[in-house]
Amino acid sequence: MAITKIAIEEFLRLQQQMPVFDVRSPGEYQHAQIPGAFSLPLFSDEERKLIGTLYKQQGKQRAIKEGLDFFGPKMRAMVSDVEKIAETHNSNQHKQENSSHFHETNPNIDQSKGPAVIVHCWRGGMRSGAVAWLLDLYGFTVYQLTGGYKVYRNWVLNQFQKEFALHILAGYTGSGKTLTLHLLQERGQTILDLENLANHKGSAFGGIGQPTQPSQEMFENKLAMALFAIGDAACWVEDESQRIGQLHIPHSFWKTMRAQPVFFMDIPFEQRLAFINDDYGHCDREKMIASIERIQKRLGPLETKTAIQHLREGDLQACFAILLKYYDKYYGKGLYNRENPGALINKIPCSSVDRLTNAEKLLACITANA
Repeated sequence: MAITKIAIEEFLRLQQQMPVFDVRSPGEYQHAQIPGAFSLPLFSDEERKLIGTLYKQQGKQRAIKEGLDFFGPKMRAMVSDVEKIAETHNSNQHKQENSSHFHETNPNIDQSKGPAVIVHCWRGGMRSGAVAWLLDLYGFTVYQLTGGYKVYRNWVLNQFQKEFALHILAGYTGSGKTLTLHLLQERGQTILDLENLANHKGSAFGGIGQPTQPSQEMFENKLAMALFAIGDAACWVEDESQRIGQLHIPHSFWKTMRAQPVFFMDIPFEQRLAFINDDYGHCDREKMIASIERIQKRLGPLETKTAIQHLREGDLQACFAILLKYYDKYYGKGLYNRENPGALINKIPCSSVDRLTNAEKLLACITANA
């Protein structure tokens, strides 16, 4: 048997067909990883630090000897873990093969030698080489990513430099943009859901009830994979400020978004207020107060105090009315702060927050402008 080293382009083709194992330390993996990769650490965080110090102070051979002491006792468990994951992956793949939506597999993969897996470390060096050797010895068909996670990160950053055909879905806060975006997807349109990737709805209240946001690096990894899947297809994406919670949309991709046609759902204030009241009325009051306090410098001391008072008294609609006026002003500035906004912005009158009706109007506008 032989270990096959693959470049990033081949990795991207193969990763959907076989499990990917990240042999970096748990800390490296937890900070950010290739989406979908399984953690199979060769060393713990402490072991990695020790070996790195030995490598610098006493040389490669001394570090390798120490590493072998750590690696040896883990070999059997690592093989067993990979075996279980590979079996589950192959079972799921066979189910997909019976689906009409399954993508054609790569005919060059010969799994007669054993289940196929991909391994990588930080730079495609000794850590992934050692694990690849072990798995190859056991009988797996092993692919090793040349350049490791570092070359993957370079690929990620390059994705944001590309041109994309985007339809920017816009509307003041409370317009139901995310609901409309998902309905467009149900209608066969390609979408990019940035807020889902960021685990945040974008407003001051956007983090309430959401999972913890990923690291900036992990957000970029997820975004790059989503863009790669989109390819050359025309894609709907919500109009966002560059910041989503604690994360930032990569500047180069943000610039691309700002230069694309905008489809603005123009919905009356009262309709949007009612939608916001239904959407956020169930949220934890103390978390909502903390969210209001975070924007008090921009909201103003009087408006902040009044909004919080309304909230404590249970008058959610009065509270949200203050916030919605603030967000309308803030959003309006961002909407028109584009080069040549008159040519980019298409206003679409909508009488209510009705995702079905509004999606149909958006599609009709696209057809009319084609």
